[in-house]
Amino acid sequence: MPGKRGPRGAAPMAAEDGLLLLQSQALAEEEAAKTKGEMLTRFLKDKLAKEKHSSTLNLHKLNTQWRAVLREAKAKELHQDIEILSQTFARVMDCKDSVIESLTKDLEEAEEQHAQALRSHLHNIDCLLQLQRCRLTCLEEGYSAQLEALKTEFEAERYR
Repeated sequence: MPGKRGPRGAAPMAAEDGLLLLQSQALAEEEAAKTKGEMLTRFLKDKLAKEKHSSTLNLHKLNTQWRAVLREAKAKELHQDIEILSQTFARVMDCKDSVIESLTKDLEEAEEQHAQALRSHLHNIDCLLQLQRCRLTCLEEGYSAQLEALKTEFEAERYR
Protein backbone atom coordinates (compact mmCIF):
# COMPACT_ATOMS: atom_id res chain seq x y z
CA MET A 1 0.00 0.00 0.00
CA PRO A 2 1.56 2.90 -1.21
CA GLY A 3 -0.66 5.52 0.50
CA LYS A 4 -0.17 4.10 3.89
CA ARG A 5 2.77 4.69 5.92
CA GLY A 6 3.85 2.49 8.54
CA PRO A 7 4.82 3.38 12.04
CA ARG A 8 8.11 4.43 10.75
CA GLY A 9 6.48 6.76 8.19
CA ALA A 10 4.30 8.46 10.81
CA ALA A 11 7.17 9.59 12.91
CA PRO A 12 8.82 11.66 10.23
CA MET A 13 5.50 13.25 9.49
CA ALA A 14 4.91 14.10 13.11
CA ALA A 15 8.42 15.47 13.30
CA GLU A 16 7.78 17.62 10.26
CA ASP A 17 4.51 18.78 11.73
CA GLY A 18 6.24 19.56 14.98
CA LEU A 19 8.96 21.36 13.10
CA LEU A 20 6.37 23.29 11.11
CA LEU A 21 4.52 24.03 14.31
CA LEU A 22 7.71 25.24 15.94
CA GLN A 23 8.56 27.34 12.90
CA SER A 24 5.05 28.71 12.86
CA GLN A 25 5.26 29.50 16.57
CA ALA A 26 8.66 31.05 16.04
CA LEU A 27 7.27 33.18 13.21
CA ALA A 28 4.27 34.11 15.34
CA GLU A 29 6.58 35.01 18.26
CA GLU A 30 8.80 36.94 15.88
CA GLU A 31 5.76 38.76 14.48
CA ALA A 32 4.53 39.38 18.01
CA ALA A 33 7.99 40.63 19.03
CA LYS A 34 8.15 42.80 15.90
CA THR A 35 4.67 44.19 16.60
CA LYS A 36 5.60 44.66 20.24
CA GLY A 37 8.83 46.42 19.18
CA GLU A 38 6.92 48.67 16.77
CA MET A 39 4.38 49.46 19.48
CA LEU A 40 7.20 50.12 21.92
CA THR A 41 8.94 52.32 19.32
CA ARG A 42 5.68 54.20 18.64
CA PHE A 43 5.06 54.53 22.39
CA LEU A 44 8.59 55.84 22.96
CA LYS A 45 8.29 58.26 20.02
CA ASP A 46 4.97 59.53 21.39
CA LYS A 47 6.50 59.80 24.86
CA LEU A 48 9.52 61.65 23.40
CA ALA A 49 7.22 64.04 21.51
CA LYS A 50 5.19 64.65 24.70
CA GLU A 51 8.42 65.21 26.66
CA LYS A 52 9.67 67.65 24.02
CA HIS A 53 6.34 69.47 24.14
CA SER A 54 6.39 69.53 27.96
CA SER A 55 10.01 70.63 27.91
CA THR A 56 9.15 73.48 25.52
CA LEU A 57 6.20 74.54 27.69
CA ASN A 58 8.27 74.35 30.87
CA LEU A 59 11.09 76.30 29.24
CA HIS A 60 8.57 78.92 28.18
CA LYS A 61 7.15 79.05 31.73
CA LEU A 62 10.66 79.32 33.19
CA ASN A 63 11.57 82.09 30.76
CA THR A 64 8.36 83.92 31.60
CA GLN A 65 9.01 83.61 35.33
CA TRP A 66 12.66 84.55 34.90
CA ARG A 67 11.68 87.63 32.91
CA ALA A 68 9.19 88.56 35.62
CA VAL A 69 11.94 88.22 38.25
CA LEU A 70 14.34 90.28 36.12
CA ARG A 71 11.65 92.92 35.48
CA GLU A 72 10.92 93.15 39.18
CA ALA A 73 14.62 93.48 40.00
CA LYS A 74 15.09 96.09 37.26
CA ALA A 75 11.99 97.98 38.44
CA LYS A 76 13.36 98.01 41.98
CA GLU A 77 16.72 99.21 40.71
CA LEU A 78 15.05 101.92 38.61
CA HIS A 79 12.95 103.06 41.58
CA GLN A 80 16.14 103.38 43.63
CA ASP A 81 17.80 105.30 40.79
CA ILE A 82 14.77 107.59 40.56
CA GLU A 83 14.86 108.20 44.31
CA ILE A 84 18.57 109.04 44.16
CA LEU A 85 18.06 111.30 41.14
CA SER A 86 15.11 112.96 42.86
CA GLN A 87 17.19 113.68 45.96
CA THR A 88 20.07 114.94 43.82
CA PHE A 89 17.67 117.13 41.85
CA ALA A 90 16.21 118.51 45.08
CA ARG A 91 19.73 119.33 46.37
CA VAL A 92 20.67 121.00 43.08
CA MET A 93 17.42 122.99 43.10
CA ASP A 94 18.03 124.07 46.70
CA CYS A 95 21.53 125.16 45.74
CA LYS A 96 20.27 127.03 42.69
CA ASP A 97 17.48 128.64 44.75
CA SER A 98 20.11 129.76 47.25
CA VAL A 99 22.26 131.22 44.46
CA ILE A 100 19.23 132.96 42.94
CA GLU A 101 18.30 134.38 46.36
CA SER A 102 21.87 135.59 46.88
CA LEU A 103 22.03 137.11 43.41
CA THR A 104 18.65 138.80 43.95
CA LYS A 105 19.91 140.27 47.20
CA ASP A 106 23.15 141.41 45.49
CA LEU A 107 21.09 142.93 42.66
CA GLU A 108 18.85 144.79 45.10
CA GLU A 109 21.93 146.11 46.91
CA ALA A 110 23.53 147.12 43.60
CA GLU A 111 20.32 148.87 42.52
CA GLU A 112 20.20 150.69 45.88
CA GLN A 113 23.87 151.71 45.50
CA HIS A 114 23.18 152.87 41.95
CA ALA A 115 20.17 154.88 43.10
CA GLN A 116 22.25 156.41 45.91
CA ALA A 117 25.08 157.24 43.50
CA LEU A 118 22.57 158.75 41.04
CA ARG A 119 20.98 160.85 43.80
CA SER A 120 24.43 162.02 44.94
CA HIS A 121 25.44 162.80 41.35
CA LEU A 122 22.22 164.73 40.70
CA HIS A 123 22.71 166.65 43.98
CA ASN A 124 26.26 167.52 42.93
CA ILE A 125 25.02 168.62 39.49
CA ASP A 126 22.37 170.79 41.17
CA CYS A 127 25.04 172.32 43.42
CA LEU A 128 27.28 172.97 40.40
CA LEU A 129 24.39 174.52 38.48
CA GLN A 130 23.52 176.74 41.44
CA LEU A 131 27.17 177.70 41.80
CA GLN A 132 27.36 178.40 38.06
CA ARG A 133 24.18 180.53 38.21
CA CYS A 134 25.61 182.51 41.12
CA ARG A 135 28.85 182.99 39.23
CA LEU A 136 26.96 183.98 36.09
CA THR A 137 24.85 186.40 38.13
CA CYS A 138 28.01 187.87 39.67
CA LEU A 139 29.63 188.17 36.25
CA GLU A 140 26.49 189.76 34.80
CA GLU A 141 26.39 192.19 37.73
CA GLY A 142 30.05 192.94 37.27
CA TYR A 143 29.54 193.35 33.54
CA SER A 144 26.57 195.66 34.12
CA ALA A 145 28.54 197.68 36.67
CA GLN A 146 31.52 197.98 34.33
CA LEU A 147 29.18 198.84 31.45
CA GLU A 148 27.51 201.52 33.55
CA ALA A 149 30.90 202.82 34.63
CA LEU A 150 32.04 202.94 31.01
CA LYS A 151 28.86 204.75 29.95
CA THR A 152 29.28 207.18 32.77
CA GLU A 153 32.94 207.75 31.91
CA PHE A 154 32.04 208.08 28.22
CA GLU A 155 29.43 210.71 29.03
CA ALA A 156 31.79 212.49 31.30
CA GLU A 157 34.46 212.66 28.61
CA ARG A 158 32.01 213.75 26.04
CA TYR A 159 31.12 216.85 28.01
CA ARG A 160 34.74 217.73 28.66
